[in-house]
Amino acid sequence: MNYDDITPEDFGASLRGLGLNLLVRDVARQVSFLEQVFGMKAFQPTADFAIMTYGNQVFQLHSDGTYHSNPLLGLLPESPPRGGGIEIRLYDSDPEASCGKAETAGGTVLQAPTDKPHGLREAYILCENGYAWVPSRPLT
Repeated sequence: MNYDDITPEDFGASLRGLGLNLLVRDVARQVSFLEQVFGMKAFQPTADFAIMTYGNQVFQLHSDGTYHSNPLLGLLPESPPRGGGIEIRLYDSDPEASCGKAETAGGTVLQAPTDKPHGLREAYILCENGYAWVPSRPLT
């Protein structure tokens, strides 16, 4: 699919399965963080919206202002963590490399790369919007 040129109507109609949409204070800053730390790609980024890809997975970023008539907006806290309780797991991202880039990109390493008993090496990185990003790799 060509995310560079797809219309909002065609994009919406193409979505299937499980979707992820993150509400953020500043779309450009969140795009920059995701590109720098995890190598994600943004399509059609504006001040209010971006299509993001991670490998062959697609998700969306929306600014708070786009949710002016959405019932979720009233539930957002004024300060992080917005995403308390959610882990966004990135199974194809190197925890060491991601942590090395996180702080310069505006993130906070909550847990350094650690071998876990469930067979993964993973880290926890909090972005400025309060979402927990978990880069993970299988233990070798």
